[in-house]
Amino acid sequence: MNPSTEILQSADVENALKESGALLEGHFLLASGRHSQFYVEKFRLLEQPRLTSKLCAEIARRFQNDGIECVVGPVTGGIILAFEVARILGVRAVYAERAQDGKNFALRRGFQLRNGERCLVVEDIVTTGGSAQKVVELVRENGGEVVGCALLVDRSNGQLQIDAPKIEALLEMQVQSWAPEEVPAWLEEKYGPARKPGTTK
Repeated sequence: MNPSTEILQSADVENALKESGALLEGHFLLASGRHSQFYVEKFRLLEQPRLTSKLCAEIARRFQNDGIECVVGPVTGGIILAFEVARILGVRAVYAERAQDGKNFALRRGFQLRNGERCLVVEDIVTTGGSAQKVVELVRENGGEVVGCALLVDRSNGQLQIDAPKIEALLEMQVQSWAPEEVPAWLEEKYGPARKPGTTK
């Protein structure tokens, strides 16, 4: 299947997040360890196949001329994105799971990359890009060539730490976040103690 000819703008992506109820406000402890007033609950989007497929088609469109041979996504949300982007591009998808150390990623279930296989890494919501970078390193360690990295939402405020030749974010959100020692008093006063959304322990 060919990528969609429809071109999505940042406003279209933000509207999709709002339509799905994925944009939340409160006091959140992010996976990066930082605190934030806003959180994107990706699974409110991913439970809507129509909206998810629409955004994946935009990712595929942006990389349709890059000779992608494999799309790699980290569990859990990245599985859905990698599957759909790969389906649209007509290539295969590989899924990266947490390694036993709980910090890095590994290829399991018989997944392998061919030497020099041109790979696109896809990730959902990034604050620093640390997890995406670990998947990039995993691809290279297994002989793949990282052609690019696609993100649903980049909320790093220009501080992405991803070593890829081409990075495409469907939406860049300028959202302030704070290190634990920098959290302003008003955040807890307004919303209460930080809660850690998602499923990461």
